[in-house]
Amino acid sequence: MNILIATIKPWNIQNAKKIKKNYRGMHRVEIINQEDELTYKVLKKMQPQYVFFPHWSGVIPKEIYDNFNCIVFHMTDLPFGRGGSPLQNLIIRGIKSTKISAIKVDEGIDTGNVYLKENLDLYGNAEEIYIRASEIIFDRMIPYIICEQPLAKPQSGRIERFIRRKPEDGEIHPSMELKEIYDYIRMLDAEGYPNAFIKFGKYKLEFSRASMKNGKIIVDTKFIDGSKDE
Repeated sequence: MNILIATIKPWNIQNAKKIKKNYRGMHRVEIINQEDELTYKVLKKMQPQYVFFPHWSGVIPKEIYDNFNCIVFHMTDLPFGRGGSPLQNLIIRGIKSTKISAIKVDEGIDTGNVYLKENLDLYGNAEEIYIRASEIIFDRMIPYIICEQPLAKPQSGRIERFIRRKPEDGEIHPSMELKEIYDYIRMLDAEGYPNAFIKFGKYKLEFSRASMKNGKIIVDTKFIDGSKDE
């Protein structure tokens, strides 16, 4: 079986390499970690039975998902939480656990049929959650799909759509409660994500590595001269 994994985050690339090593001699596994490498020409030459997209932020061309079995992994119990920034939208709603949905790519936004779902806890900062999700995807979900080749079933349940969050949405405001501030910091604390911040005169204070103990938040703070961005 030919299998293609397209992913951009370092923790996923590392786990993809493990799968490639573990399946050597049984399946041919190739990895794409650059968006410009995902082309119909490349896939047509390889003819993969499955194309997996763990944490892929680029557009998947219609020519590809129409001709190949493309599967994305979305961090909500679909159809609840269709749309962008699923982790951040879950955390600001006070949700403590979710499911990872493996779905077939179609022309809609997170509307594809579901292959399977796995539970995911949402404690810790964003990068810790993404790494935990990656382990579930690569250790359980991808191997299950490859071995069992399940049929995807239509989504069922209440539809709720999420709106993709923007960098400016990470600003912390004085009206926020301490728990809300902590959640803002941790939900944006991952490689490649803009940190939660406060504007302080001409400076911008960015926060990471937060812990909450005894009614206090202990956090790493970075001062940035905001006037240079103007």
